[in-house]
Amino acid sequence: MFRFAPEGYPYIAFFGIVAIIAFMAGGAWTALLPFILTLFMLYFFRDPERDVPEGEGIFVAPADGKVILISKIPGDSLPSLISEDSRGHVMISIFMSPLDVHVNRSPCDGVVESVLHTPGRFISAFKPEASTQNENIAMVLSTKYGRVLVRQVAGFIARRAVCRVKAGDALKGGGRYGVIKFSSRVDIYLPEGARVMVGINDRVKAGETVIGRI
Repeated sequence: MFRFAPEGYPYIAFFGIVAIIAFMAGGAWTALLPFILTLFMLYFFRDPERDVPEGEGIFVAPADGKVILISKIPGDSLPSLISEDSRGHVMISIFMSPLDVHVNRSPCDGVVESVLHTPGRFISAFKPEASTQNENIAMVLSTKYGRVLVRQVAGFIARRAVCRVKAGDALKGGGRYGVIKFSSRVDIYLPEGARVMVGINDRVKAGETVIGRI
């Protein structure tokens, strides 16, 4: 069965109602634009099932989109949420266009250690500084391989991310945990020892594409 992210229901309902009212008031041509917008909302908030790969030491993409950055982060430069690890991590940034699925998924099995919302700017998600300066929600997973941080980053168009989980919740690899509205990026910090399985400009699918392996 085809499903949609619940966060999209208000948008779908709003434009659908506007389309109906416009059709009743002015006919098909009047209703054309709101009808197209309704279809776009249905498309944007789609939430397809994914074939989650099985196996030990696998990290899957937390978002659909294009890999725009792969960077080794030394222990003394890690975000404060995972700085206690003191070990280096590898950060992978995935940019989501308005045409990508925007439901976010857990990269691996783990227990949510913390969720932190940080207000900030709304500069283009393509820019490197967007990772730390833009509004974001950072989720830290406690895993058998160490801490894994996944950060939902707002962008120029995207003004809101939704994280559905809280500290203490258990997640399975590939499981849904949130959504970002109207394009942005997701950063993931893989623990030391993870081998990156993707490259710059590669297209990935949330919960399905293996981006790292230990």
